[in-house]
Amino acid sequence: MTGVRISRTHQLTRTALGALSGLLAVGAALSAAELAAGALRPQAAPVVAVGGVTIDRTPAAVKDWAIRSFGTNDKLVLQLGILLVLGLLANGLGLLALRHRRAGAAGVFVFGVVGAVAALSRPDSAGVLDAVPSLVGALAGAALLWILTGRLKHLSSAAVSQSGGVRGRRRFLLVAASAAATSAAAGSLGRALGSSAGDQAVASRTAVRLPLPDSPARAVPRGAALRIAGISPFVTPNTAFYRVDTALVVPKVDATRWRLRVHGRGVSRPMDLGFQDLLRRELVERDITLTCVSNEVGGPYAGNARWLDVHLADLLREAGVRPPSQGGPADQLVSRSVDGMTIGTPVEQVMDGRDALLAVGMNGEPLPLQHGFPVRMVVPGLYGYVSACKWIADLELTTFAAYDPYWVQRKWARQAPIKTQSRIDTPKPFARPKAGTVMVAGVAWAQHRGVERVEVRVDDGPWRDADLAAQATTDTWRQWSLSWQATPGPHTLTVRATDGTGAVQTARRARTIPDGASGWHSVVITVD
Repeated sequence: MTGVRISRTHQLTRTALGALSGLLAVGAALSAAELAAGALRPQAAPVVAVGGVTIDRTPAAVKDWAIRSFGTNDKLVLQLGILLVLGLLANGLGLLALRHRRAGAAGVFVFGVVGAVAALSRPDSAGVLDAVPSLVGALAGAALLWILTGRLKHLSSAAVSQSGGVRGRRRFLLVAASAAATSAAAGSLGRALGSSAGDQAVASRTAVRLPLPDSPARAVPRGAALRIAGISPFVTPNTAFYRVDTALVVPKVDATRWRLRVHGRGVSRPMDLGFQDLLRRELVERDITLTCVSNEVGGPYAGNARWLDVHLADLLREAGVRPPSQGGPADQLVSRSVDGMTIGTPVEQVMDGRDALLAVGMNGEPLPLQHGFPVRMVVPGLYGYVSACKWIADLELTTFAAYDPYWVQRKWARQAPIKTQSRIDTPKPFARPKAGTVMVAGVAWAQHRGVERVEVRVDDGPWRDADLAAQATTDTWRQWSLSWQATPGPHTLTVRATDGTGAVQTARRARTIPDGASGWHSVVITVD
């Protein structure tokens, strides 16, 4: 019986070490790939490349669910999910290699090839060099799995004595520990190299001195910012401003090397501009509220900022562009980011007199890296996915019939004016305020139309007019408040807004796909 127990112990140990071998091999592959990507291009790292492809291929409804469920952590969750799947597959490859070393090592290499193909397929691919990190990682991982499983092949209970098995396990663990330490060092060095690659971008942002605007924003009127606890501030701080995009790695663009190309249909004078070229142009300062099309009714993906910008329409006119209403041949302006994102904006709206802008500053400082430094688009009245290209590098005049940009290819609407929305910021859902005077407050927005009225309903009672804060411009959100004499018990508070055209916010519930959510925002509370 002792021999049987020893045999079982050896077998279980060998199986566990086989699974560990797979994990170590895949870890070595990722670390080697990270090191190569840090030396070449961080965006070519396999997890980033595969994650990007996953985002591109994920159905719109699933993306929308991820944004609702995880918010700005959706990319972190995706990367952790990829690593979890890789870990499970690594265990399987390690166990396979115990029986078939060549098959296990080949499996690791195949996953490296998948990463290489993913890197080459990305819209921002820099060419064949983007395949190098994944292939380097594949070779490193396959070689390590071959070595580790070679150490394990003599650990079967039939081949060694108990003392021999102990020595064999020690030798295996020594090799495994050395591999783990080397992988950790390589991964850390790769991340350091990748970080240093963005140091020039950070330095160029630090060096920017934004000029004073030639056309300053109007002073925010007295009474536009209410002093009510829990209400969204009139100006959203940069650190709190929402971020929704597909970039797993925030592009770090050196402003001293940045260029913007303007070309396409109806462009009689193509342009190629640098960052300083923009700063030397007439700069305007405007308060504009942005909204993401993924924002659910009552959701957080809206924010108001003061932008320093160049008028986009002026730039296009200098290039010879005319809007369709004046006989121009292009009805779509496709903006391209340095990471390959494409966004299509109606030329007519860009040139109809609204403050369609190329922004270089946000709330008194250069654009933060995560919000598009050095230059992004801002067009009031349109959802971000059809107007707010970040890290912009190219403007092409074309038609909606000729080209479908990124989100349109994924079944979102070609054109998407922002819908009238209102939100209750306080009290929060499931709050338990005391009976008596309760301040109900929030924000409403209908960019480029303005908000003329906000009404609040308690339970199934009549609609009551809320007090409106002063309206800064029709392109910003508007705060509102209502003093309510709350009675004990459960209550439902509902809000709706009326825009500057007299249109009342619809009660019809619509999902965010294909052109933005609609419906009234309600919160349920219990008054003590």
